[in-house]
Amino acid sequence: MADLNIDGMAIAPGVVETIVSLAARDVAGVTSVGDPTTSGIMSLIGGRPSTQGVEIDMDENNQLHVSVRIHVKNGHVLPDVASAVRQAISGAVNTQVGATVGSVDVYIDGIQFDN
Repeated sequence: MADLNIDGMAIAPGVVETIVSLAARDVAGVTSVGDPTTSGIMSLIGGRPSTQGVEIDMDENNQLHVSVRIHVKNGHVLPDVASAVRQAISGAVNTQVGATVGSVDVYIDGIQFDN
């Protein structure tokens, strides 16, 4: 995705991806966005949240379409977590960026069990 232009402001794709990643990780039951091993290492090395597992496209109507891959803690109701992730991402992007989110596709790639 190229820079997102809203009201004369250009926003780099990495900024929106970071907002999406942080919003998803704040949802109860979400243990990681993207591959938990790689995203944890990347956060430590890079000093900022990994945007791995987040994909954003913009359609001809300037609506964003977000895909996010997550891992969920065992015991949480998966449809409820996915719904909460959708709401969190839509709200965060709309509030912080001012962009309209057309869709949020949530892919649950794994379940995290307590040791």
